[in-house]
Amino acid sequence: MHAITRFGFPTLVAATACGFASAAAVSGSVTDAGGAPVAEAVIYAVALGAKPAGVPRPGIMDQVDKEYLPLVVPVQVGAAVAFPNKDNIRHHVYSFSAAKSFELKLYSGTPAKAVVFDKPGPVVLGCNIHDWMVGYIYVVDTPYFAKTGKTGSARLDGLPAGDYRLRVWHPYMKAEPAALAVKLTDEETENASFRLELSPPQKVSPGNK
Repeated sequence: MHAITRFGFPTLVAATACGFASAAAVSGSVTDAGGAPVAEAVIYAVALGAKPAGVPRPGIMDQVDKEYLPLVVPVQVGAAVAFPNKDNIRHHVYSFSAAKSFELKLYSGTPAKAVVFDKPGPVVLGCNIHDWMVGYIYVVDTPYFAKTGKTGSARLDGLPAGDYRLRVWHPYMKAEPAALAVKLTDEETENASFRLELSPPQKVSPGNK
């Protein structure tokens, strides 16, 4: 794969995919500075043309064994996220983040109303009762996003042909790497990779959980 420059960003020449799908796809991978795969990273594609329409998919951030699960929940702007408490004690969910400031005061079970995330950006979650509980909602202004698993890979399917900027986010990254500009055509898969320099997670000891 060769690199060229378009729109001021490095561009990857797309590889033709096998199959008969009418839309394009992105196969992405994320590694750390040492080349190890990075899980819980959000890869997303922002269209440079008309803004895609569609209804944002809802998200779920669980609370299990006094931890937020999963660590990261990516959602589109306008999505509603539910916060079910599956522990046998009450939790108090809150965030002071610029993208969304809110709190769900002490509760058990699932709150009657989900929280709607209406601005893009990272939202850091805490619990007023359990200081070590930290989770992240990452809100993107695009319907095209995916989160990496243990292998550090993720796939974005169903992208219409056009020009995009590919970006990545992870809660522990020291700096956001340069976006990748890609031009997709139908029945095409773009292979993209990102390398992140990560800081070690800073977690409060749970003590007697």
